[in-house]
Amino acid sequence: MVRMSPMFRRTPKKPPRDRVVTLIGKPGCHLCDDAQVVIEKVCGELGASWEKKDITQDTELHRKYWEQIPVVLVDGAQHDFWRVKEDRLRRALTE
Repeated sequence: MVRMSPMFRRTPKKPPRDRVVTLIGKPGCHLCDDAQVVIEKVCGELGASWEKKDITQDTELHRKYWEQIPVVLVDGAQHDFWRVKEDRLRRALTE
């Protein structure tokens, strides 16, 4: 039996229930509303948590993301912006 060096093993990913998706947007943004529908569906199916942040209430988020909203983060890392694809988000939470 051949054993793989620990250096080359993949580190296990967290299960979806331990992941957090963040939607960064603003009120009145139809793309933000569309993104929320996808996030609610995928997170609901997988048991992942999600939160919503409003760039009009946070100057740092506004400075960083105002041209890209909606922006989706997975565990604090940018995953997507403008349009959220259901299959891509699902893969990000499960692979």
